[in-house]
Amino acid sequence: MSRLKVDREGAVVTLTLHRPHVLNALDCALLTELLEILRPLDADPAVGCVVLTGSERAFAAGADIREMADRTAVEMMTKDHFGGWEDFTDLRVPKIAAVNGFALGGGCELAMMCDLVIAGESAVFGQPEITLGVIPGIGGTQRLTRLVGRAKAMDLVLTGRTMDAAEAERAGLVSRVVPDERVLPEALRAAAMIASYGRLAVRAARECVDRALETGLRDGIRHERRLFHALFATEDQKEGMTAFLEKRPPVFRGR
Repeated sequence: MSRLKVDREGAVVTLTLHRPHVLNALDCALLTELLEILRPLDADPAVGCVVLTGSERAFAAGADIREMADRTAVEMMTKDHFGGWEDFTDLRVPKIAAVNGFALGGGCELAMMCDLVIAGESAVFGQPEITLGVIPGIGGTQRLTRLVGRAKAMDLVLTGRTMDAAEAERAGLVSRVVPDERVLPEALRAAAMIASYGRLAVRAARECVDRALETGLRDGIRHERRLFHALFATEDQKEGMTAFLEKRPPVFRGR
């Protein structure tokens, strides 16, 4: 049975997590299916953005505990459990998380791996792994700290408490908060806007923003400037600036 539903409208692809009986808990089979779908989309120049969403009750309530409970440390290390999720972050296509309900543990980590997080007012975020005798294992301690700062990350990771969408937005984890029924429409609207721009510029912009979390200011600015200069070799740059001067909408072709 498929763990994902796929819908495509123009340059925007929507992937819906579909494991309702376990609140979309993330297991290895879901990751495998997700990557099998996303890799060809990532290579498709006609795809401009991907929206990842769940159900009204849960984006994803965490990793699948049943899959891990009886594993030994040797098994977890030998199979590099969770290691494959970094392949998701390596995909260059922009990804928007449209979050309703619970985004806990692995669900919160998956949302943080996306480029934008658009949340409903009733969404709930957290890293409660400490309550299970473990710690986040899909980058939670690292991404959360970079996004919300040490004080807030320590609070969430050490106490296991959750935060609502309003607090998550104030902390910098969530990009936008909208009424619950507007989450997917708002995400699709943002995705269509991103998809309307030149693919090369969008990917360069993503790379630069991510680099800001991983390097010093001076090196980050140098990297940004190199990509800025490089984009002047593209047809999209010529089209974008010519269209601006001619006061007309640009037609980007990803070249």
